[in-house]
Amino acid sequence: MLNQRYATCPEMIPGMDTTELRARYLVEDVFVPGEIKVTYTHHDRIVLGGATPTEAPLTLPTYDELRTDTFLENRELGIVNVGDDGTVTSDGEAYDLPKGACLYIGRGAKEVVFASADPASPARFYLFSATAHTTYPTVRVLPGEGNVLDLGDLLTSNQRQIHQLIHQGGVQSCQVVMGVTYLSPGSMWNTMPAHTHDRRTECYLYFDLAEDARVIHLMGEPKETRHLVMANHQAVISPSWSIHSGVGTAAYAFVWAMAGENKPFTDMDPAPATELR
Repeated sequence: MLNQRYATCPEMIPGMDTTELRARYLVEDVFVPGEIKVTYTHHDRIVLGGATPTEAPLTLPTYDELRTDTFLENRELGIVNVGDDGTVTSDGEAYDLPKGACLYIGRGAKEVVFASADPASPARFYLFSATAHTTYPTVRVLPGEGNVLDLGDLLTSNQRQIHQLIHQGGVQSCQVVMGVTYLSPGSMWNTMPAHTHDRRTECYLYFDLAEDARVIHLMGEPKETRHLVMANHQAVISPSWSIHSGVGTAAYAFVWAMAGENKPFTDMDPAPATELR
């Protein structure tokens, strides 16, 4: 059984307290040792979650809610390992994934199996899936092989390096656009100035955050913002109408992934800091 989150509209935000905001948009238990945990959001019908194999490999199940014989019958899947070394096997072909590596698996794959190189130091495979209308090849992207963008500035505390892993100019997909952002030492802000993109949903997974540190993640419409306090290895669902930006109390990185109407990375609607409320 998967956890379902139904779609929400911006008019609901003013009436939500912290508990309801967290229940609607925050995914707290992404990685559970020895399990695969997934959440289905009706925003663009995205499934996100984590596979944390320990003593035994884990096979990606299908779920009754999908009404399909296999998980990828009508879907595609992006995977980023944010833990120690591991292997993903798709229909009998094994792909070694060190930390920071990505694997795209196209529609129609029958069996996906996750394994850790060392059960005592497990891999943590972040999963991001969207519906797919055709099949693209399964492709692995090792750390450093993606398209790299240098953005921001130390003077505004948001100097960062964006690694595009599944994107329009590289690994092809039907909907999924996925990558990892690494902040430079001394920079704590991500995605500032903020933006929305009314044509797709975006989800962040924060990682490499110290146990006693937190990220203050901003969400909501630019003129009606709210915040979520997030810990390491937690994910957040950002509907198309919501900004997605944050500041950490210590160093961190994050996986960003999107699905929806189109794939251009630059398709965004700016929300300058002067207009945030």
